[in-house]
Amino acid sequence: MKPIDVQAVQAALNRFVGDDVYLHLETTNGAYAAHRFGQPMAVCAYIRNGRVRFERAAIAGNRPYRVGLKMEQGWIYAEGLTDYEVDEKGRLLLAGHDDEGRLAVALQLSRTPWPMSALEEEA
Repeated sequence: MKPIDVQAVQAALNRFVGDDVYLHLETTNGAYAAHRFGQPMAVCAYIRNGRVRFERAAIAGNRPYRVGLKMEQGWIYAEGLTDYEVDEKGRLLLAGHDDEGRLAVALQLSRTPWPMSALEEEA
C-alpha cells in the first residue's frame, strides 16, 4: 500500500459508481476505543461481501481522509483512511493506519466477492 493520492483514489472510486459491488468495511478493536473507568472499551464494526450499489463516491480531508459512498437510500462512510492500493484484480483497498502502523479502518471494493478464508484467496 502507499499513501493516499486523492486524485487516484477518486478515479478508482468512480469506476465502481452505478455497479453492484462487494464491500468490505471494518474498524478494528481500539480504532475508536474510549476509556471508561480506566479500562479501554473494545469497539469494532465489520461487514464482508455486502453487495451495494452507490450513485456517488467522494474522498475528502487532509490525511487522514474520509470516503463517502452515496446510495439511493443512505450512505456508507469511512474516516481515518491513510493508504490505498488498486490490486491486480482491480479491487480498491483503502486502509487507515495509526502512527505505529496498526490497522484502524479498512474500506475495500470489488466486482467479485471477497474470499472468506486465506485458502479461497489462493485459489
